[in-house]
Amino acid sequence: MGSRLHDLAVEHLGSRIVSGELASGTVLRTEVLEADLRVSRSVVREAVRVAQSLGLVESVRRVGIRVLPMASWNVFDPSVIRWRLESERKGAQLRSLTELRTAVEPVAAELAARFAPAEHGTELMAIAAAMRAAGRAGDAGAFLERDIEFHRTVLRSSGNEMFAALGDAIGEVLRGRASSGLMPAHPSEEAMQWHVDVADAILAGRPEAAREAMLRVLGRTADDVARTWRDLPRSVPGA
Repeated sequence: MGSRLHDLAVEHLGSRIVSGELASGTVLRTEVLEADLRVSRSVVREAVRVAQSLGLVESVRRVGIRVLPMASWNVFDPSVIRWRLESERKGAQLRSLTELRTAVEPVAAELAARFAPAEHGTELMAIAAAMRAAGRAGDAGAFLERDIEFHRTVLRSSGNEMFAALGDAIGEVLRGRASSGLMPAHPSEEAMQWHVDVADAILAGRPEAAREAMLRVLGRTADDVARTWRDLPRSVPGA
């Protein structure tokens, strides 16, 4: 029960900040959070510590708990990404992550084709085959999990530890797309073939082909979700 209360307190505080309900500069008092959440002071303090670790708040002596601007947030943390995707800021989050993926994943695929051991390519071929089987069977849950596994494996196979560390963030955005109804009910044969093409190029050691195939995958992704951010202004954190 204690762990559940802690998780609920973190969710309550984090989601309200990330959604903008608690604006930057807002000062919170521990006793008010206790009353709002109906939990003990120790649970509130632990939730605040988690929020601090994510860059969402700071404790100011004799003032209280101050909400920090987005420029301070750990925007790569999966929880922060999920909270943004569940809020009215979903479009901006999808835009940022889609642009990040387009910048990183084709390079990761190219590096994997250059440097990854053959067994990584074999693993990717197996995952792509499982994706196709799940897609044709209409098993959306299995398709999603294999899709996440595929992209994580490409990032890991690049041999770049910073690319690999993006795996959880990309997993969160894929889940967020699915829960928001932004994934096709039935994946297209073309898109599933492009995943096979990525895996085949990595297995065969063809860097340019791997890069181009991943660009096709992400181009379709951008087309599927671009409507969520159309006409949204861009903000420059800290500006």
